[in-house]
Amino acid sequence: MPYFKHYSFDLWLTLIRSNPAFKIERAKYFHANYNSLGKSFEEITAVFRNVDLMVNSINEKSGLNIDAEEMYLMVISIINNYSTDFSDLDVNELYLRMETLLLENMPLIYCSESLGVLYQLKESGNSTVSLLSNTGFIKGMTLRKILQELKIDQALDFQLYSDEVRMSKPNPKFFQLMLDTIDRKKHLSIDPHEVLHIGDNPLADCMGAESLGIKSLLINSNHLKIHHLLS
Repeated sequence: MPYFKHYSFDLWLTLIRSNPAFKIERAKYFHANYNSLGKSFEEITAVFRNVDLMVNSINEKSGLNIDAEEMYLMVISIINNYSTDFSDLDVNELYLRMETLLLENMPLIYCSESLGVLYQLKESGNSTVSLLSNTGFIKGMTLRKILQELKIDQALDFQLYSDEVRMSKPNPKFFQLMLDTIDRKKHLSIDPHEVLHIGDNPLADCMGAESLGIKSLLINSNHLKIHHLLS
């Protein structure tokens, strides 16, 4: 791989992956608390998966962002045959409960090489490193806590999340924000072709980056792994 002045990383399925225990505990909670029609555990699990896929596709198509609270409301509505009676629901309390469940069942580092590669890029002193992530059921503020616990944050110069800036990949404006956030004290000049974005999604990560002339590398969803960056 050639040298790049800046390395931008996707998060989910690039650096971390979900803990299956969290999804189980989340579905159990909704099965017990928001299930007036007595749907099965399997049905509720399927609702979460379908909402996740739907919202991800919408965000990629619109370039905007649907919030975590809205996604949880969609799940509750669908579980209850599309009811829109949310009068007794404290959505902020619900999100905090889900955050607690997540922190009790932490996401996992994607592979054993992930941290080592990040720290080698950072410690070289020649490059800066950042995160550019779409969010879904989990907000950026929660992901920052997770990355601190996993010690990923120490390898990053900055983190950008779709829910915090109201833009989702592959929106070129989101990638432009990443370019604009790079520390010009460390790089007096930097062109898009001197930046590499690494992710697992051909549309959101590769096409989004390349629309601005940023180089891209697809990993994990193909035969390449993160250590290819150091080859």
